[in-house]
Amino acid sequence: MRKKLIGILLLVIILTFPTIIFAENNEVYVVPIKGEINKATYNFLKHNLERIQDAEAIIFEIDTYGGQIAEAEKIKNLILSIPTPTIAYVNTKAESAGVLITIAAEKVVVANSATIGSAEPIPNTEKVLSMWKAMLKDTAQYRNRDSQLVEAMADKDVLIEGISDRNKLLNLTSTEAIMTGIADFATDDYDELLDHFNLGDANVNKIHESLQIKLSKYISNPYVSSFLLTLGFVGMVVEILTPGFGIGGTVSIIGFGLYFGGNILGGNSHWTSLILFVTGLILLIIEAIVPGFGLPGISGIIFVLVGTVLAMESMKIALLSLSVAILITTIVTVVLIKMGFKSKMLRKIILDAEHKDEKGYLSVDSVQKYINKEGITLTELRPTGFIEVDGIKLDALSDEGFLPKSVPVKIVRVEGSKLFVRRF
Repeated sequence: MRKKLIGILLLVIILTFPTIIFAENNEVYVVPIKGEINKATYNFLKHNLERIQDAEAIIFEIDTYGGQIAEAEKIKNLILSIPTPTIAYVNTKAESAGVLITIAAEKVVVANSATIGSAEPIPNTEKVLSMWKAMLKDTAQYRNRDSQLVEAMADKDVLIEGISDRNKLLNLTSTEAIMTGIADFATDDYDELLDHFNLGDANVNKIHESLQIKLSKYISNPYVSSFLLTLGFVGMVVEILTPGFGIGGTVSIIGFGLYFGGNILGGNSHWTSLILFVTGLILLIIEAIVPGFGLPGISGIIFVLVGTVLAMESMKIALLSLSVAILITTIVTVVLIKMGFKSKMLRKIILDAEHKDEKGYLSVDSVQKYINKEGITLTELRPTGFIEVDGIKLDALSDEGFLPKSVPVKIVRVEGSKLFVRRF
């Protein structure tokens, strides 16, 4: 009896063991690749793919106009290195760098209204185009796809009879992608997609982009970076030209904060860039306090520029953004100095009220009453000193050079709070 019970127990374990093993691997992950392809996109994918373990498949949901070639290549290599089966699902569009990422996956699925193509590099120099075409061709051949079709997406000089036209980049609709073999299946329904690849029983886990990733992806855009830099510098100029802390300083902090914060969160730079920038601002403040222009001012400018440039991944894009920002800031500064203080809008944030003597506003006691009065010098005037008028001790300036002590004088004119005297 004991032997029978042991045998039954072993049989149950043998029958259920495979079920337990395969049940653990019944997961499918959907990872979005949307918007501009940049370093933030790569960091997001790398971080999440490292966390995925024992999945039946990974679906990359693609909707992009493209982006940086260098980051697209890194994402392609990342996808090719994944041991898990991969599916690229183009639910809207895969243009430019998105083409390379799409064909890097083992299987390609397109939505019924999706497009794929138009992968011309920018700048389209002979060197860049040659490198880009080789990268696309190599990836297509690795995944057993028509490399000439992919080349026609990047080079308008590639002609494929009946499919592409000369002097036009190839861009395929979902139907054309299926017919040419670039895509394996077309559908708008995720359940249908999963059933097609025998994944209908899988548990689907959708990974979403965090606010941090979305923010960093937008800020990494050269146009947005240029705008934020310009906002920061213009706000700084307005703050310098207006008394107290106001709208200019607030705008400047927001502009620089988003610029550095977004690039740091996106992995384009480290805290070093922000530290250099802040150090530069401190040195410029010291220069503003100390008379003249010297080492603190020069060092401050260098630190600000270096910190700004290091905040972006690409030196070329950083210099372009900085140049645009400086140019626009210079123009705005000139306009503000020449005519800005006359505008109604600027007067709302600038204290330009005047309190004149004629209207009864006096910053000090009026000395106009002493004009033409006579007195005596209490000290030598070289040319300043003290005089006495009607028993009152007053500061005075000689209007005719040195005057000795104890000589009669007469107040001949008044300028502000200053009394000018002559011997009589």
